[in-house]
Amino acid sequence: METLWYALLTCVFIAYVVLDGYDFGVGILSPFVARNETERLRLRTAIGPVWTGNEVWLIAGSALLFLAFPKAFAAGFSGFYLALMIMLWLLMGRGLAFELREHGEHELWRGFWDGIFFLANLLLAFVAGLLVGNLLRGVPLEADGYFFLAWWTDFRPGAQPGLLDWFTLLTGATMVALLTLHGGSFLTMKTRGALQARTEKAVQSTLLMLTPLLLALVVAVPFVQPFFGRHYKAAPIGSVLPLLAAVALLSRRLTPVRRRPVVGFAASSLLVAALLAAAAWGTFPNLLIATTDQTHSLTSMTAAAERTGLEAGLWWVPAGLALVIVYQVWIHRLFSEPANSDASSLTPP
Repeated sequence: METLWYALLTCVFIAYVVLDGYDFGVGILSPFVARNETERLRLRTAIGPVWTGNEVWLIAGSALLFLAFPKAFAAGFSGFYLALMIMLWLLMGRGLAFELREHGEHELWRGFWDGIFFLANLLLAFVAGLLVGNLLRGVPLEADGYFFLAWWTDFRPGAQPGLLDWFTLLTGATMVALLTLHGGSFLTMKTRGALQARTEKAVQSTLLMLTPLLLALVVAVPFVQPFFGRHYKAAPIGSVLPLLAAVALLSRRLTPVRRRPVVGFAASSLLVAALLAAAAWGTFPNLLIATTDQTHSLTSMTAAAERTGLEAGLWWVPAGLALVIVYQVWIHRLFSEPANSDASSLTPP
């Protein structure tokens, strides 16, 4: 039962990163690929109908974490408090920038909110990468199940690490590059002409940065967290996940985007999902790995709610997630055509 909820929670958070991740990527690329107001509006039109719906997966993931693993929820939200508050403010800043930009026509007004939109998306991707890095590396959990995480200590992983060290900076930079690639793949699917060509050129440049970052991360993980490889040895079937990621990365590199933009976006989506699933497989059954003492780690067994609660949740959680999936499929199909410059299409009906 606990393993089922671990898998369900992982899938929900992966869905959030895949879906809202391309919104982050579009925001990061926006000042580099859009040369005029028409192109900037086209970028906004591409994500306008879907970006708020994509955030629902973050809410669903947080709710499932609270329902299934309340101890990990309490410890994580306490220890990562500052990072999570920054992420919350960045999400609000992104939303304000998206909506308030159209309330004025002055060049300075729109330029200011365009800058906020870019910066908020860039920092959101980076903070998400920092959190992934901390979950991979581990946190200084004490015997009472809580931890305090300073911004930094000596910038090295160890028994008392900070939120920032060389490893988490690496995961943050990798996440920025990964989601930039993902957002660019979405834009090449949703745009045509010069904007599409410019975006694809930026994607290829991002691929040149992402590949060495991923290789460095693969080499660094076993040194930073020796526990990571144990589940792969116990369940070798999980090796399919990094293999899928490698195939997706190669496919994205070789896909002729102008003829097959949907395939390029599918490849980037698979790349994001496979990398996150591979990370979850390597850390299973841990939710929070303790750097102080492995016995303090919170696992799917030690952090789980009562079994009766988990069983009751299975009566309504699948139905709720099914509704979210139906809405997501419907809204993406409804706005599946390439984006145009019609401001009326910025929001769903």
